Amino acid sequence: MSTPTISQPSGTSLDVSSPAPIEWAQPERQAAFQIWLEAQAGLHGVLPDTVRPASADASFRRYFRVDTAQGACIVMDAPPDKENCEPFVRIAKLMGDAGLYVPKVLAWDEPQGFMLLEDIGHQTMMAVIDPERPQANAPLYRQAIDALVTLQTHSKAGVLPAYDEALLQRELSLFPDWYLAQHRGVQLDASQRDMLDQTFKTIVQRNLAAPSVYVHRDFMPRNLMMPLDPAEKRLGVLDFQDAVYGPITYDIASLMRDAFLSWDEDFVLDITIRYWEQARKAGLMDFEDWHSDFGAFYRAVEWMGLQRHLKVAGIFARLTLRDGKPKYLADAPRFIKYIRSTASRYLELTPLLRFIDKVEGIEPGMSFAPPRLGPKHRA
Repeated sequence: MSTPTISQPSGTSLDVSSPAPIEWAQPERQAAFQIWLEAQAGLHGVLPDTVRPASADASFRRYFRVDTAQGACIVMDAPPDKENCEPFVRIAKLMGDAGLYVPKVLAWDEPQGFMLLEDIGHQTMMAVIDPERPQANAPLYRQAIDALVTLQTHSKAGVLPAYDEALLQRELSLFPDWYLAQHRGVQLDASQRDMLDQTFKTIVQRNLAAPSVYVHRDFMPRNLMMPLDPAEKRLGVLDFQDAVYGPITYDIASLMRDAFLSWDEDFVLDITIRYWEQARKAGLMDFEDWHSDFGAFYRAVEWMGLQRHLKVAGIFARLTLRDGKPKYLADAPRFIKYIRSTASRYLELTPLLRFIDKVEGIEPGMSFAPPRLGPKHRA
């Protein structure tokens, strides 16, 4: 999972006349970068002296901004021994061809891991959201839905890797391996291990039952950009290199159960219903009774969100404990709340809820989630 995108950090102002210094751990890589960047001056008109930091993300990639006579471009620094940029280049073309607003790849030095990209925005959707007034953000979320439905309606099997049982299970294993064992110091006994195995099996079965489409896999406000061009009505889409072909429920769950921002359920329902209506008109809800029953679709979204929340809690623990990025684990309580909220609704998840409460030191009865759904109401 990648988080901040190739954008100027919110609330900062970069002085082009005095670019911030870029730190390099390896002098030889710095020298190679300078040679490559000088070459782009002749090929693409970049001004090497203006290069400055733009952002970094949860991977080993870094992003810089560099000026040209016509505006600015983004430079990606992705060490090839740590990052494979081929999926980014390939999927950027796929999404652009589908009608999404994604950055064009202007130059790519594959052996060295340097890339020059179109700069499609300085502000993320996250930077302009007003968290205190949910409905004020509805137009932004409608734009996000437009992009999501556009992506999904262009889906084809066999183009992207399958979001299959093996991948879903591998992601779920991050929770016991990193959040429980490494972060919480929990050593599972046999009954707890069996409970998690059975719960994970049920989660995977529920999610694999959904129709498959292109899945961005991190579709959230930090990866959506406000366009530079006032005439451009589409949000920019970034951080798509891990896209797969899998459950249609994933990206809407990612959008409305954000890694860094929580909304009340009324707003989550409002936007999810808007997505469902638009997707239904596009023919994406022709599965079982989803076309006529929003509740059935929404329950499937909850089960998909549960898989993501367990995965991300594990990823954030790994980013902190293995990669030295402690800011991510600070958001882990948000995911525990998401997990507990969903587990409170379904009887099959009662053992998971009790286990999470024990791990987190939460007293029984402290959950404020809606009542659990019995067999008559469950998906």
